[in-house]
Amino acid sequence: MEEYVRPLGKRTKNPAVVKFLLSSMLQRALLAPMVWILMTLLDGKCFICAFSMNVDLKYFTGIPNGTGLELIKIMAKVPCKEDVIFTNTSFRKAVSRYVRCYSQAIGWSILLFFIFLGAVGRVLKPCFNHATFLQTRYWSNYLDIEQKLFDETCVLHARDFARKCVVQFFESMREDTTLRMPLSSALRPNTIRNEYGEEEEERLHGITRQDQVDHLLQTWYECKPELDVTKMAYKPKVCITWEDHNGKALFSEV
Repeated sequence: MEEYVRPLGKRTKNPAVVKFLLSSMLQRALLAPMVWILMTLLDGKCFICAFSMNVDLKYFTGIPNGTGLELIKIMAKVPCKEDVIFTNTSFRKAVSRYVRCYSQAIGWSILLFFIFLGAVGRVLKPCFNHATFLQTRYWSNYLDIEQKLFDETCVLHARDFARKCVVQFFESMREDTTLRMPLSSALRPNTIRNEYGEEEEERLHGITRQDQVDHLLQTWYECKPELDVTKMAYKPKVCITWEDHNGKALFSEV
């Protein structure tokens, strides 16, 4: 649904990819419930509890004495092994075995049906365009990987963004200090670089304000990038201009 209802942006929607994502999701979602249902049917205990009162008694002998409502109550107690009504009689075991056979027959039928369906699917798969299937599977995997990488990048950016905010808060609590030292050519202000700060700025990708983060996330949702990595992404440049005391530009450097 996320892929189906997303804004178009610079990326077209492929209905085949949406169908492949839906089928893959349904297969993963139905696997565990179907396994539990099959295991329950092959075990048969739930079937005995549910349908012991619906068994036709003419197929059994040794039925406990009772008529009408009393007989229905007795049949409802078939799943109860320790009930005194079924002492010294094989009636309860016969009914349980009878109902369990139906349950296991249904379970095995469903299992064989899925095995047959899977075998037919594997046999008929080469009859269709395999290249289209490979393309659809590739782009569906791409969507999953792209979203994971975006989430990981957002986590890294959020961690660096939070670290910088905390550091700025602690720095703002410090008192001003004056350090006097001789100026040498090796320690000019324009040559001093903080490697950690530069690395942190690079990881922030220039997104250093809340409104920029909100705009980035909104743009990612509304207009995802085009699937063409041959185009060079525009990288904004920083231009430094030195001015004199009168505001006149002396020279600039990019």
